[in-house]
Amino acid sequence: MASKFFGFSNLVFVGVFLFVGLVGWNVYSYFFDTTTPAIVLSGLDIGGYYCGDVQCAVSSTKKGELAVWLDGQPLLSKFKIGSKNTDHPFTIPTRTIANGEHVLRVEVADSSFNKNKVAIDRVFNVDNQPLQAAFVKADADYKVLQGRTLHLQFQVNKPIKEAKVHALSHSFDCFAENPHSLIYECFIPIACEENPNEYLFNVEIVDNVGNVLNLDNKFQIVMYPFKTQNLQIGKEKIEEEKKLGLAISERERVLQELADQSPKQKMWKGSFCTPINIARTTCDFGTIRTTQEKGRYKHKALDVANTPKSVVWSTQDGVVVHKARYEDAGNTVVVDHGYGVLSLFYHLDDFANIEIGQKIAQGSPIGTLGKTGYATGYHLHWEMRVNNIAVDPMQWTHATF
Repeated sequence: MASKFFGFSNLVFVGVFLFVGLVGWNVYSYFFDTTTPAIVLSGLDIGGYYCGDVQCAVSSTKKGELAVWLDGQPLLSKFKIGSKNTDHPFTIPTRTIANGEHVLRVEVADSSFNKNKVAIDRVFNVDNQPLQAAFVKADADYKVLQGRTLHLQFQVNKPIKEAKVHALSHSFDCFAENPHSLIYECFIPIACEENPNEYLFNVEIVDNVGNVLNLDNKFQIVMYPFKTQNLQIGKEKIEEEKKLGLAISERERVLQELADQSPKQKMWKGSFCTPINIARTTCDFGTIRTTQEKGRYKHKALDVANTPKSVVWSTQDGVVVHKARYEDAGNTVVVDHGYGVLSLFYHLDDFANIEIGQKIAQGSPIGTLGKTGYATGYHLHWEMRVNNIAVDPMQWTHATF
């Protein structure tokens, strides 16, 4: 009997000890805890765009009080957090505030004597404005020649997330004509081989909160009377260049890769310029050429000439993305202007002091005029590609384009 009583007494003693210890720890934590709670805000991304009622939630690693401010005004105050790591929802009524940038501040003070606080600020954007858009030239009769570029422009009533033109079984990126502009543009390359006909196109516009607007229209591809040319290149010249330069197939592989990797950034401003002071044009764009090496094909570039070994310069701002020697093109430089717009320069006698990855300004030297590759005389093969489709580069030099 005494043993049972002694065992019960021990249990009572242990219970009292644990109770006193727990009370002591809680008292100690209440007065001396200086750790701040960790909080998580969900439902509102940094820099995100929102419309309507936005459902948010806050969780905290400690009990206490929650306060929320919107642009410095209280949205929620002295809300009791009775349990840890539990979501506590609240709503941001964005229809009652202006469109544009706003700041939400969330603060949690724990239940200790020191009221340890932590706060986070979240910048976000409100967009409750209906999306509207229209073509800049509302009644335009869109026509484009084979081998040229169709330039489309439309205006929106607010900044948008993205826009694409769907035409000719492809999608083409649209972008602001200059920073902060509400006029967007798109450049659609028309291959020389594209059949003359009337085609439909669709502009799909998505704003920052996911609203979608579609503009539909049509354009006409007009036949162009390409010239013809027979060209004889000596066999010795061809064999010599094959030893010095990389294969044509390698160049085409590289150009496709460069087009795919082109940054979504418009690096050019205004019109392009010619790469030399053109004394004469030795081959027009799209000329149907016949040679013993390549057979019959379209020459999708301009061959232009001036004084041998005279300077060749960049036609616009961009980045030097390729510099190599090929059997047919000789010394070659490629400049990327962004959004898949590439300028190609062939047959250079020598390269300027340029490196791959280097930014280059319009008018900066890239090399000298030569006759490397399958060239019968000193000239420059000047080519432009948009999404790896060759287009007439002279069109891009026109102020009205």
